[in-house]
Amino acid sequence: MNADQRKWFCVAGSAISRRIVYLLAGCLVLASCTQLPRGIQPISGFEINRYLGTWYEIARLDHRFEKGLNNVTANYTLRNDGGINVINRGYAPKDQAWKEAQGKAFFVGDKQKGHLQVSFFGPFYSSYVIFELDKDDYQYAFVSGYNRDYLWLLARKPRVDDETIGRFLDRSRSLGFDTDEIIFVTHDRAEILQPGQ
Repeated sequence: MNADQRKWFCVAGSAISRRIVYLLAGCLVLASCTQLPRGIQPISGFEINRYLGTWYEIARLDHRFEKGLNNVTANYTLRNDGGINVINRGYAPKDQAWKEAQGKAFFVGDKQKGHLQVSFFGPFYSSYVIFELDKDDYQYAFVSGYNRDYLWLLARKPRVDDETIGRFLDRSRSLGFDTDEIIFVTHDRAEILQPGQ
């Protein structure tokens, strides 16, 4: 092998090595998005059939996917493949229009634990961690994402009592969430409709 051939193999090998590193890094990033946030555990004894249906978003840590939205709801239905259809819907006052995002969710491991992975963008999944749930009636849920930048209080009705809000704030604060940044979602649209209505 002459010097030019050796140089070509070194350059080609280096390019392949970089691609492998990028691929591995990408896989690690994707995998980390479905992990549990450190110190937060999903509830056990979870029953997906009781969780299905419509939930109102009462409070959240704001993020770019929901920025400016109010009257936000999430609707969950079973899929034929054992997963869950997810439809998130909210009203954007700035545009005077409803926005909707459709996704899918699957359990991460044990189906009796409140840890799912949700995707709204093709193969990219992120954690959906239910860390507290009203197990008697499934009337409220505290939900985290894969890190402490994502946090929601969901309920079956557009308003919840002060005790539930206080519990949500106290529990979230104790787990390291920045509760000073939580926003409370307005539900004032008379025409809130569920998917398919």
